Amino acid sequence: MALIILGHPQIKESVANKAIIEEIQITNPEIEIRNLAELYPDFKIDIKEEQEALLRHEVIIFQYPLYWYNMPAILKHWFDVVFEHQFAYGSKGDKLKGKKVLVSVTVGSLEQEYRTFGKHNFRIAEFFKNIEQTAYFTQMTFLDPIFFHGTSAVDGFTQDEVKERAKMYANRLLNYVLKLK
Repeated sequence: MALIILGHPQIKESVANKAIIEEIQITNPEIEIRNLAELYPDFKIDIKEEQEALLRHEVIIFQYPLYWYNMPAILKHWFDVVFEHQFAYGSKGDKLKGKKVLVSVTVGSLEQEYRTFGKHNFRIAEFFKNIEQTAYFTQMTFLDPIFFHGTSAVDGFTQDEVKERAKMYANRLLNYVLKLK
């Protein structure tokens, strides 16, 4: 059905991403989930295995927390080594052509804090141009990212509140993916 590349480096300590993944595993176990930190704690990514996983699916979801307005290091490294020349791009690099890319990100702050001259100065979508360009360069179809805001205890959310909202978010994500078929 779909492939989730989970780029959370510490999923066991996570509240939001952990709850999202658990809900997806319960409600839709046919979705393949590749937990990068669990598979590659040493960052030695099996490139061929990851490429084969990409080839098995038409919808690729990148699930991760926003880290300093970017993706966690393990996910960036994954892109750097898996999206090889002549696989993802180049004269023979059309293996990802037509696949759909969906970025699903947990964000500590509220959505209204991501605006011009707001707390974070930019709209949230502006932080994902790198993945959008990567999708275009590799001939993939970039879908508008979806965000789960308000996941941080720093911003006043309890773990129980975040877990409950994360389950709802997971179901929203699944419904969105089902409509892509």
